[in-house]
This record gives sequence, C-alpha cells and structure tokens, in this order.
Amino acid sequence: MNEYGVKADGATVADLGLKNVAAAYWNLSPSELIEETLLSGQGTLTDTGALAVDTGEFTGRSPKDRFIVCDAKTENAVWWGDINIKFTPENFDRLYDKVCAYFQNKEVYVRDSYACADPKHRLNVRVVTEYPWSNLFANNLFLRPEASELKTFSPEWTILCAPEFHADPKKDGTRQHNFAILNFTRKVILIGGTAYTGEIKKGIFSVLNFLLPHERNVLSMHCSANVGKDGNTAIFFGLSGTGKTTLSADPERKLVGDDEHGWDGDTVFNFEGGCYAKCVNLSHETEPQIFDAIKFGTLLENTDFYDSTSTVDYANVEKTENTRAAYPIHHIDNITVPSIGKNPKNIFFLTADAFGVLPPISKLTPGQAMYHFISGYTAKVAGTEVGVTEPQQTFSACFGAAFLPLHPTKYAELLGNKMRENNVNVWLINTGWSGGSYGVGSRIKLRYTRAMITAAMNGLLDNVEYKTHQVFGLAMPTAVPDVPTELLQPRAAWANADAYDATANKLAAAFVKNFQKYADNANAEILAAAPKVSEAV
Repeated sequence: MNEYGVKADGATVADLGLKNVAAAYWNLSPSELIEETLLSGQGTLTDTGALAVDTGEFTGRSPKDRFIVCDAKTENAVWWGDINIKFTPENFDRLYDKVCAYFQNKEVYVRDSYACADPKHRLNVRVVTEYPWSNLFANNLFLRPEASELKTFSPEWTILCAPEFHADPKKDGTRQHNFAILNFTRKVILIGGTAYTGEIKKGIFSVLNFLLPHERNVLSMHCSANVGKDGNTAIFFGLSGTGKTTLSADPERKLVGDDEHGWDGDTVFNFEGGCYAKCVNLSHETEPQIFDAIKFGTLLENTDFYDSTSTVDYANVEKTENTRAAYPIHHIDNITVPSIGKNPKNIFFLTADAFGVLPPISKLTPGQAMYHFISGYTAKVAGTEVGVTEPQQTFSACFGAAFLPLHPTKYAELLGNKMRENNVNVWLINTGWSGGSYGVGSRIKLRYTRAMITAAMNGLLDNVEYKTHQVFGLAMPTAVPDVPTELLQPRAAWANADAYDATANKLAAAFVKNFQKYADNANAEILAAAPKVSEAV
C-alpha cells in the first residue's frame, strides 16, 4: 500500500479496515485535488478558476435513505420516525465491511479536518473519499488544521464516502442502493451510492445536533450569524426563500458563518470552515459576496455553461435548481477570524408569509420564541414548484427538521433557557406579503426589512409602544424609523378587515394542526404561546 501526503505519525487507512488500497493520498492541497479531478476527467475549470463537477444521479440529499444505528446509545435518546430511521448494528457492520472491501485496489483520498470553531467543542473528523473532488468539498466545508497539527491528528469521527458503491437493499437493509448512515457508537458515517457532497456536510451537522445538546447543554442551530463593530452578535434563522443569506450578509457587520452554529452560553461559534451556497440565478448584483467567492479552490456542483464558453450560466436549471458552490470561508473578505462571536443580543426568525397575516416585525416572549422555533414556518408561493397554484404553508421544526436526531422540544427548551440567562431579544420578521395574500398584496420591501432589523439591533425598539396581535398574540411595534407606520399593523394594511381575520384564523389553525405532533413533549409555557383560533375555523 502506498500512502502519500502529510499525516499523523503511524496513521494508516488499514486502521479503518481499508486494506490493500492502491494508494491513499493524505491531506492533498486544493491545487492537487483539482489536478487529480481534471486528469480523471471528472471536472472542468470555469473562467473564474472554480472547479465544476456533476454529482450524477443525486443532485440533493435523499432524506428517506438517511439512517441512524439504533443501539444502547441512541435507542432512548433519538426522536425516531420518518426523519430518523432505525438501522440495525448488525446491518451496519456488514455494510461497513462491504464498503471497505469495495475500496480494495482503488485510490482513496483522506482529509483530516475538524468541526466547531470554539476549541472547547472541537470535533476531529477524518474523511475518506473515493473521488478527489469530494475531498476538496471536505477541505472547503470543514475547518482546516494547521500543518503542524496534522502530525498528531487523532480523529474522533470518521466518514467513508463511496459514491460508486451500490448497496443491495434486500441484503443490506437499505431502502435502495444509496445510503447515509450514522453510527454514534462506532463514531462512523457511511455514505454510498450518491456523490452529492451535501451528505458529508449534513452528516456531521446531525452528529453535532445530537452530541452538543444531549451531552454538553449547547444549542446547535441551523442559522447564519454576524457580528457588529461593537461585538454585538445577531443570529438569523429561516427556511429557503426567507432572505437568511441576504439579510445576514451585511457590509457593516462581519460574518461568523452562514449555516451551522452552536451557542454554549459564552460564545456563538461556527461549526464549519466554509459555505455551501445555493447559486441558482446567482449574479453579482444580487449576491456579490457569493459571486466573488467562486474562484480557484471553489467547487461548483451541477451548474452548466453558456454555449461554447467556460462561463457559468447560473440561470440554467436543466440539471437541478439545487446548484451549489462550496468554498472556504476565507473566500469572503468580511468575516470574523476565528469564526466565533459573543452571546447574541438579538435573534431573528425569518418567515416569508405569503398569506400577508404576520406582522413585518414582532417581539417574542420566551414561550412564543420556543413555539415559533418548533414550528419553523414559512410559505411557498405559486409557481415555485410544480403543482403549487396558491400559497402553501411550510413547517420545518427548528428551521432544520431533517437534521434533528433529538425531539424538537429539546432544542426549543435550550433556546428558551439561553434567552432568559442572557437577556436575548427574539424577533419574528415577515419578509413576505403585506396588504393581502400573494397575488393581492405586495411583498415587503427589502429596505424596510433591513431598517426594522437595524432598529432592533441598535436598541431603537426598546422603548416604543407595542400592540398585541389579536390572533397570534405577538407584540408589534407601532413605530420603526424609516418604515411606514401603516405597514406595521398587518390588519390595518388590508383593504378588507374581515378577509384579513378569516385568513389569519386559517393560518393560525394550520399552526395548531402542525404543532399537534409535538404537543405531548412541550411544556406549559410553550403550549400557552399557540395562536388563538376562532370557533368558526
């Protein structure tokens, strides 16, 4: 066996059960991994120097093929169901051995990295991949040890990623040929049958979503975070289409991270060392930071070129709308180094309410914050997906249900406790519609949303008068600098108050129905924060 590159003294892939591989390339530089990809014919350089690849059959995660091994460590801790699907230890062990055997006589790429920018919570991760560009992804998205640290690196978790290995569902216990399986006892993530690199990133996110809240009382969060010049940290939660990336990318504030963070009561810290940005319809005008970050060292997934050029056509969605760019965070200039902030002063829940019901800004009590955190609401509008002809409610617990091994109330109670301990304000921000539902009302202007967030962060809403929303019980400020006062009270913004009341009650009923599956585990404070639905609904 030939093993090349910088690695820990005495380390070998044979320790992982990978025997008789043709070669193991340890911790290659981005330039070397890009060269390996180009020589193998698996990628193309764009005119900005980025490496463009296709992930093949899967251009996104496959949630129904994500499993967690059910054993003594997880059986009574994990929130089992459609999100966390049980896998037996016996099936895992057999499948692990089959993947190791598959790697015989093949070249593999090994990356030593870690998650969590706060040294108190550092998690060392060794990633072994079949493709060099998968290893480039790991280099870009995880945190990168110093060269001197590699000599003594000891992994706590290991990821094996074999895109061309296909499972046999009847023999291996999988649903189909692809799989991503977490084993908390063996501390291994096993990925096969899919080249979509997001499975690598989200696998470790799921691990941290179990370990940090369950074992360390640290709140793990699917959010972005930034820091002001005065050290004031702000956190932004929001599902796709709510403006999370746009609103957290503030030229007056430094980015901590754009997707995954922990909050331990002393710091807010980035889990990652990079960004995995959506780039459909990307332009310099709309997202200059992301656009400029796509240069040499960046991995572009499933994009296409303008004819007869190496220029990326970001509007082309023939392969998928989930086109992505994976780049190290230092490709963005305006960042914190290291990726750590102080305890937050303000948290923003972003929702694009296409029904025009929720106020553009409201202040939440701890109970309301926990309730809306568990709900994770936004709305899809007509035309965003095939078959969507009118606004539809979307709920995703804690704004990231697909990655939560524990019951959502566990994360919500941690949020409530840390809110109280640190005197944090939580704001619900509607970036959607006002004056009517989608098709009747108008979308709230970005400059007004920015003005409301700025006012909240600068303390300008601390002493203003508030009114209470009649259905959702939310505290709505009556005045915000640079924002029309008629926008702040959503019922008054509608031409027909009765139509508003009917729509508000329908949305409230949807909240209540969605929350039923969490109610048995929720405390009285959370339950009391539910919206009040009229009997007519």
